[in-house]
Amino acid sequence: MKLDFRPLVLRLKHRWTVASGPQSGEDQTQAPVVLVRLSDGQTTGLGEAPATSRYQESVASIQDFLARVDPLKLAFADPAAGMDYLEKLAPRNFSAKCAVNMALLDGAARQAGQPVYDYLHLGFAESRHLTSFSIGIDTPRKIRDKVLEAASFPILKLKVGSPNDRKNLAALREVAPLKTLRVDANEAWTTKEEALRNIEWLARDPHIEFVEQPMPAATPARDLAWLKQCSPLPLFADESCRGTGDAAHCAQCFHGVNVKLIKTGGLLQAVHTLKAARKSGLKTMLGCMVQSSLATSAGAQLAELADYLDLDGSLLIRNDPYTGPAVKNGILSFAAAREKTGLRVRPLKADPFD
Repeated sequence: MKLDFRPLVLRLKHRWTVASGPQSGEDQTQAPVVLVRLSDGQTTGLGEAPATSRYQESVASIQDFLARVDPLKLAFADPAAGMDYLEKLAPRNFSAKCAVNMALLDGAARQAGQPVYDYLHLGFAESRHLTSFSIGIDTPRKIRDKVLEAASFPILKLKVGSPNDRKNLAALREVAPLKTLRVDANEAWTTKEEALRNIEWLARDPHIEFVEQPMPAATPARDLAWLKQCSPLPLFADESCRGTGDAAHCAQCFHGVNVKLIKTGGLLQAVHTLKAARKSGLKTMLGCMVQSSLATSAGAQLAELADYLDLDGSLLIRNDPYTGPAVKNGILSFAAAREKTGLRVRPLKADPFD
């Protein structure tokens, strides 16, 4: 087995600002990722590792981890054994491990002549998987422009956590008065009282579906549980949910969880996390980072395990190097995907590794 990796800078269509932790106030126009390729000489598997300051994973740290990986200990015939090896190699490094897991499953499914969703015995039902489209923190005028550009999407996600939250929501409603809306606070509100005040304000809008991560992940469980009990809207954990070990805590403090491959360390781990969440009585959502169609397609393989999808990361960028599932009117579809096996992705034009 041979392992190759290379960095790539994804360019965003719009400035991307969220309220979360170390990213507070960050004004991003680009998103760095590391692409991964595994090859045994006959079959190739692809993966992607987005860098994220929230989880302290940079391009440098991702590449440092990948440089330590012995590809001879990886095999398409046994992806789970490969992940066991990576766990013993070093703790954390979830994004890097996720990219290797994507590549292992991509290659394994290609060898089996199946899409990954069939290789994992999940299936993929066409015409029913609807993703939201995210609107980052911005000025009210820019919010209006972004919402108009996203007119074909029946569900939007609005990022909040700035002094302009009320003006931004008003701007959104000027051009999309009845559209279903999800709100993501990205850990913005530091006390339970502040969080409840903001959620009560949001609840006056009858078309808001739920609120994601209203308080920091490090908030004491008793405060989060109090907020869950008092909240007039359902609450979803994002930063508070990293893996299966968080299911019990999230069931106490939230109504649902946002599971991301990058947080859990790969598709196999995300499957376990989604199933653990459902077993704990939680609603499930599949989310993503800013990423290419490669990682978005990987997330879509697990769509049957999710009640909600937020797989719009590749729709936010200008220079997507891959083509995968199509999105029309918010519906994710593999029906027209040219690649029929593995993650069902191909290079859009030139191979990024060439």
